[in-house]
Amino acid sequence: MFGWTLDEEHSFAVLDAYARAGGNFIDTADVYGRHGSGGSGSSEAIIGRWMAARGNRDELVIATKVGLAPDPPGLSAEAISKGIAGSLERLGTDCVDLYYAHRDDPATPLAETLGAFQRLIDEGRIRHAAASNYSAQRLREALAIGEREGMASYVALQPEYNLLERDGFEGALQSVCADQGLACLPFYGLAKGFLTGKYREGATEVASPRAAGVRAAYFNERGFAVLEALDAVAAAHRSSVAAVALAWLAAQPTVLAPIASATSPDQVTDLIASVELHLSDDELAQLNRASG
Repeated sequence: MFGWTLDEEHSFAVLDAYARAGGNFIDTADVYGRHGSGGSGSSEAIIGRWMAARGNRDELVIATKVGLAPDPPGLSAEAISKGIAGSLERLGTDCVDLYYAHRDDPATPLAETLGAFQRLIDEGRIRHAAASNYSAQRLREALAIGEREGMASYVALQPEYNLLERDGFEGALQSVCADQGLACLPFYGLAKGFLTGKYREGATEVASPRAAGVRAAYFNERGFAVLEALDAVAAAHRSSVAAVALAWLAAQPTVLAPIASATSPDQVTDLIASVELHLSDDELAQLNRASG
């Protein structure tokens, strides 16, 4: 949300609340914030200025991405070299902890991409490389090339995965993560906000740039069945729908941590509660049935 729906002042408030709660992992990208007044990269710039103001860079794990910027696009060596230079400048740091290939680039040989990532590791500009939006076949191929050629090996995968979007990850991609020891860090953990419970039949229109798409995708029998199951589990734990949705995600095989957005300090508190929320096998099965 930083640099898109949130200005710098409100972004700082969210980040401060997250840090106070013990949060230390921040996920961004070189193109985030592109819809806001700050333009593309404004999310990284806001996070960089916040870290500089708080003096806390060494306490944080920072992940960012490359591959979707238009100049140059894709995952060529040139694009990666230019991308990391811009990200490091905006973030005000000399090293990114986790650097994602934001989306697979079939036009660029995997060896070129992995070689470029390895050079960044050797130079100390990134610590680890990771993949987002890869198919299982391409991910396996990239891992095999990295191992065979002594190039960067992806350590994590960021797919879309939540209670309402399961087919794209469960199965082949999940197997790759399990077989190869990759950490899964899913995006859209709350299905673009639907799994917070703020979207209800007959409820007041939600003021969000994603609202129309959310309604089109999830305002159906299955979506409302999932909300009903979440309501029941949340009531049993005296917790929130959002916290239960993230706790379900965190309980799935290979998932290290779900990624979720917040637009206020109160929302941060709500989301952080998921870390301490442990669902029973019966509750997990109840949610699985509703979303199946």
